[in-house]
Amino acid sequence: MTDPIVNFDDIRPYHDDEVAAAVQRIIADPDFIRAIIRHRLGSSSSWLTHLAAPFFSWYLRRHWSGFKTVEAVQRYVAAYLDKSLKKTTAGVSCSGLEKLDATKSYLFVSNHRDIAMDPALVNWCLHQQGFDTARIAIGDNLLKKPCATELMKLNKSFIVRRSAKGPREMLKALGQLSAYIGHSIQTGHHIWIAQKEGRAKDGNDATDPAILKMFYINGKHQHVDFADYMRSLHIVPVCLSYEFDPCDSAKANELYQLATQGNYQKTEFEDIESIITGIVGFKGRVHVHFGAVLNQDQDLQNPDTLAAAIDREIYQGYRLYPANYQAAEQPGTEDDNGAFLARLNALPPAVQPYLRQMYANPLKNAQAHLKTSQTAATQESH
Repeated sequence: MTDPIVNFDDIRPYHDDEVAAAVQRIIADPDFIRAIIRHRLGSSSSWLTHLAAPFFSWYLRRHWSGFKTVEAVQRYVAAYLDKSLKKTTAGVSCSGLEKLDATKSYLFVSNHRDIAMDPALVNWCLHQQGFDTARIAIGDNLLKKPCATELMKLNKSFIVRRSAKGPREMLKALGQLSAYIGHSIQTGHHIWIAQKEGRAKDGNDATDPAILKMFYINGKHQHVDFADYMRSLHIVPVCLSYEFDPCDSAKANELYQLATQGNYQKTEFEDIESIITGIVGFKGRVHVHFGAVLNQDQDLQNPDTLAAAIDREIYQGYRLYPANYQAAEQPGTEDDNGAFLARLNALPPAVQPYLRQMYANPLKNAQAHLKTSQTAATQESH
């Protein structure tokens, strides 16, 4: 469906009539060709790039030039993802979609562990269960190269302008984003967005109320009550559980540097390297849980109660693995054949506690939530 409001043009995904031209721009982009060669051949040498570039350009023209619609692009992505998941996981499962209505649109608010795989897995599950795929929120900090912007907008991604400077520009960007999310839901499109800015590198998933305040900017502009507007967005918390995180050692090292040095400086292409590692790295078992639609008055009183409700659904939705129990030094249900300890022991001793907390925090959050729920139930029965 074409958005009738022109002021979304700088952030929205591509429409069908824009696909063919975008594909041609990508194929002709030297940066994109170099990135493919570096990924596929494991080399960034100029002579190899010069030698291999014509072949990869020819391959892309042959296989991509036929793309004329967003659906065609997504079918290609789905086929690639299906093959990739068979190689990089020990199986992907999902739960909760059977309680949702495929004819309705939802705002999926998700925990965030992997830059590319989180929304990809949510869309894979939606596609497998006969739902339309979601439009994906992506920060402009990940779109430093034109080819990255083209690729993301071809795959139903819309841009979150984190680089906006100054209060006026930031407020304008947030208002536009809020309006686009509301417009998408109202016109029958799902939205995927992370529960807070950036990945939860320590495994401690917590919804930032500022994200929910952003959702409401459009509702406030329309003079709609907070609870009523949030109810109209059909918010569904989503919990992704990875048995193993391909980026876990990099995250642990970053956390260690932040704790010991007070800062961490990303390299120029670190985000891109994280994306590639997350896609091609082994993830073990993966589970995606879709929670309940949040429409109860007690959950929708204000951003804080709504954030707590999202967290509750995420903590209830965890699929816990032996690594989580081993990291927390608690007895688990089965042995993981030493896979977690091998990952742990591959790091310097000083960094190991940060890897432990990354895997232990989901278990601790789930247990804390269960204890709170049991206490509340006991008090109500008395």
